[in-house]
Amino acid sequence: MNKRKIINDPVYGFINISTEFIFDIIEHPYFQRLRRIKQLGVAEYVYPGALHTRLHHALGAMHLMNEAIHTLKSKGHEISEHEAESARIAILLHDVGHGPFSHVLENTILNKVNHEAISLLLMKDLNLAFDGKLDLAIKMFSNQYERKFFYQLISSQLDVDRMDYLNRDSFFTGVREGSIGADRILKMLDIVDNELVVEQKGIYSVENFLNARRLMYWQVYLHKTCICAETMLVEIIRRAKDLITEGKEVFATPSLKLFLENDVTLEQFESDKQYLEAFTEMDDSDVMGSIKVWTKHPDKLLSGISRMLLDRKLYKIIMSDVPFDKSHLEKIQIDLLSQENVTEKDLPYLLIEGSNTNAAYLSGKQNINILTKEHTIMDIAEASDLPTIKALSNIVRKYYICWAKNVYLHSK
Repeated sequence: MNKRKIINDPVYGFINISTEFIFDIIEHPYFQRLRRIKQLGVAEYVYPGALHTRLHHALGAMHLMNEAIHTLKSKGHEISEHEAESARIAILLHDVGHGPFSHVLENTILNKVNHEAISLLLMKDLNLAFDGKLDLAIKMFSNQYERKFFYQLISSQLDVDRMDYLNRDSFFTGVREGSIGADRILKMLDIVDNELVVEQKGIYSVENFLNARRLMYWQVYLHKTCICAETMLVEIIRRAKDLITEGKEVFATPSLKLFLENDVTLEQFESDKQYLEAFTEMDDSDVMGSIKVWTKHPDKLLSGISRMLLDRKLYKIIMSDVPFDKSHLEKIQIDLLSQENVTEKDLPYLLIEGSNTNAAYLSGKQNINILTKEHTIMDIAEASDLPTIKALSNIVRKYYICWAKNVYLHSK
């Protein structure tokens, strides 16, 4: 069988599967599951084209990794075929631990178990299945390999992961401001003292990259309507879990049911195989299929919010640069309680207060280093002549109140 395949990607054109082993990884059910997990969670409620998956993103990131390695080798840096293949595998599998709806339900279905930790567990499981052939990829992914620039390509403030998701999310949402010159950045990469640097003539492309990331966060990832839909999805899952805790019968697919009934910790994932197996069987369809059934559930909150989400009758949201006054919350509570069938015990599911932060660049943390023409190393915030780049280092926090302004909860 010919395993040297070419994939036609809408963002980059043709992507090469460069080795037979990478083909085998792509063919594995752990990776194929990513077809059924949307990259942007519920962003389609705002941008109807945002239906691309984690599989799209993983393949794109692998392509960019390949381009980065090609650039570094062309500049005289010795990179073996085994290192190149391992780096591609590490980035290919970097998101394999994402659960349904990607980041949205990461701390709701699971008990503070992040997707990176599950990705590592799945990589280790694949390593057993493939007789230790992922040893080096795992070292690179977990920053245990002595050549640190590989880890920086996988996970840093200028990694191929971010380069791909900005271009890909921009493409599928139609938000042009997120488009970046990834090709230019990759061509400007170099290595100094085992650290990744960008040649000075690539500084404007990096500036554009940082600005694009900031704009994509406010316009897409932290868009207020996205926050609404995400909040409703979280409250639906939370209500289902609460009902199960109370001993009520709640339909769910077997894999989802296991996580609704148990607050599974990382330690349980590591010690009990059933949780990792169930996780790899679970995707977006488990959640949406269950929500469709829950619209008929006798519990008014579970059925009501589920129906609202399916029909895109979203909560109302207001945002502020400063925390809201207590009086503002109290007024909304009074308005909610004036609606038919809404009681005080319903309020935690119908009124949610929170905040989000956005920092496009954190100076001092995995710096983006610029290699000047004088062969000195400077942080991008110092090397750039744009005052906005320094400003991007400031963490901006926005507060929100999200509530079911026009909810009607049918009593059964």
